[in-house]
Amino acid sequence: MSFIKNIIEGESMEMEFNENNIDLETIIRDEVNKYLSRDIGDLPATQQAPLELREKYEKMEVPNKGRDIYEVLKDLNNEVLNYLYRPNHPRSFSFIPGPASRLSWLGDILTTANNIHASNFANATLPINIERNLINYLVGKIGYEIKPAGGVFVSGGSMANLTAIVAARDAQVEMEDIKKATVYLTSQTHHSVGKALHVAGFLKNNIRRIEYNDDFTMNTDSLKAAIDKDIEEGYKPAMVIATAGTTNTGSVDDFTTLGDICDHYNLWLHVDGAYGLSHILSDKSQHLFKGIERSDSASWDAHKLLFQTYSCAMVIVKEKNHLLQSFGEDAEYLDDIASDDDVIDPEMLGIELTRPARALKLWITLQVIGEDEIIERIKYGEGLAEYAEEYVSSLDNWRIISHANLSIVNFRYENSDLTEAQNNQLNSMAAQKIADSGYAIAYTTVLNNQRVIRLCTTNPLTTHDDIRETINRLDQYIGDYDMKDA
Repeated sequence: MSFIKNIIEGESMEMEFNENNIDLETIIRDEVNKYLSRDIGDLPATQQAPLELREKYEKMEVPNKGRDIYEVLKDLNNEVLNYLYRPNHPRSFSFIPGPASRLSWLGDILTTANNIHASNFANATLPINIERNLINYLVGKIGYEIKPAGGVFVSGGSMANLTAIVAARDAQVEMEDIKKATVYLTSQTHHSVGKALHVAGFLKNNIRRIEYNDDFTMNTDSLKAAIDKDIEEGYKPAMVIATAGTTNTGSVDDFTTLGDICDHYNLWLHVDGAYGLSHILSDKSQHLFKGIERSDSASWDAHKLLFQTYSCAMVIVKEKNHLLQSFGEDAEYLDDIASDDDVIDPEMLGIELTRPARALKLWITLQVIGEDEIIERIKYGEGLAEYAEEYVSSLDNWRIISHANLSIVNFRYENSDLTEAQNNQLNSMAAQKIADSGYAIAYTTVLNNQRVIRLCTTNPLTTHDDIRETINRLDQYIGDYDMKDA
């Protein structure tokens, strides 16, 4: 009854535990200072948690009574946050590292502190104005017309690809024909696309993997032949998935020819630009993206080469009405905050209703750093990949497999006295040893059935010394290895 009495008298709930009794101001200041004062290059690039800690946190129970906050922070700093892959590390060369600006992190602090619900203009007017402004900025970089084009910020490339593919499906395919709809991509296409196609209802057997060229771009002659064959056999070609910077090699497809093909067959052209599309800002690489304005949609990750913290990405479409047709839903409880026809709320352009104001941290970064500095950082990463290629080429028994493209280069150790399997084993061993050491992360991938070491050089804090020493250590691990021990 005391709880009901408090409500009647206008009092708030009496809480046994109240966060206001904790000196959060001091704690937050100390934690921020600790982060800002550290040199991440002195930490391991990656570090795996021992089994006993994994079991500890797998089995840790939720306490009935809260623990002391300093005890919890000790667990976080000494254990939970100590054993990580660090994408900000200057010698983190695997996957697509996310060398985030501290300004983006500041944006995270401010947006999460305000707990912004950025679904519609009524809830977050200016943050959404900023989101629309940045979408238009990116639309212009791709070359779409700003008025009909549009987009929305999403969590990452996977969600961006899914959002675009659902819009493409709804624009291209009658649902009764979905079992006959075909999609065209290559084996170099990011695996998130396969997931998105599955979720969107495309049959796995109707996904055509087109041959790729020596430079790992889609072979357009093979594409045309596959489309013609499908039409002849009664299938309904729906879309082509191109890539602006493949994860393996940084390869950029021929958008001009793909645009001609898609126009001829009335297909939707989607460009997965999650990693590579930021390179369109670089005058060194801009020519590679010629014709991208012919596409119907594109994904673009800000948490890669626009230097944002996870997660921050965009899906952009040439005609925003396609997003509205796929994701625009009415809900009675939103009537009072629905925008008028001149302004489309973000929740009507994508899957999420509850969503953070992801655009704010990118806006802060661009406003403070400026576009010129962003471009210089992108170009610096391109130069690092070229330097790595040059240095690898100077070493005995090392061969370039895919040349520096955007900011990715692939190479491998090859000893003519060893078998293919043995050379593959040596490359894998060296990559694992350098990761285990914590000095650098330079994992392998597979190109043309060969195990290769891949460097993705996107971090503006990476030096030529970092590149040389990483490659030297890889070479030394192989030189010290006795194949008889394998």
